[in-house]
Amino acid sequence: MKQICVFAGSSAGHNPAYTEEAKKLGKAFAEKNIELVYGGAKSGLMGVLADSILQQGGKVTGVMPTELFDREIVHTELSEFIEVNTMHERKAKMSELADGYIALPGGFGTFEELFETVSWAQIGLHKKPVALFNIEEYYTPLKRLIEHAIEAGFVPESNRSIVVDSSDPYELLNKLNTYHSTDQ
Repeated sequence: MKQICVFAGSSAGHNPAYTEEAKKLGKAFAEKNIELVYGGAKSGLMGVLADSILQQGGKVTGVMPTELFDREIVHTELSEFIEVNTMHERKAKMSELADGYIALPGGFGTFEELFETVSWAQIGLHKKPVALFNIEEYYTPLKRLIEHAIEAGFVPESNRSIVVDSSDPYELLNKLNTYHSTDQ
């Protein structure tokens, strides 16, 4: 895995563990020479992760639509910054660059990006691994919802393996590296 797209909150959340674990993930990225592809902002967990990788000498590519320049603080110290016109172009570019995806804790924007990526995998638009960095059990309610959707017959049993998770950054990266897509 050379480039991983990370979806993360534009805020740091209330629990300091989110920030600390994002820093550890950044260290793991740098140690394993994995480039971060993300939304290009300096704020929140996005910025924490990017800064951690950059401080370790790693490479970070940010992708941001012009329309967000006023709302999000553009990270000006990235290895590469790609300006696009729309949110759709942003997601398409990040997906094009990425070998896999990780969701850190975040809000509606993170959820939307995660679910779109999972949906794309389900219908066969990509076979890249999708992972949840389950810091402090943040994504445990989502994992229960996925199980509920499978039990209720809305998600095929075979799609259970689309999303992997871990609360340990090194284990998470290992799961992404050893992921084998099944035909969804």
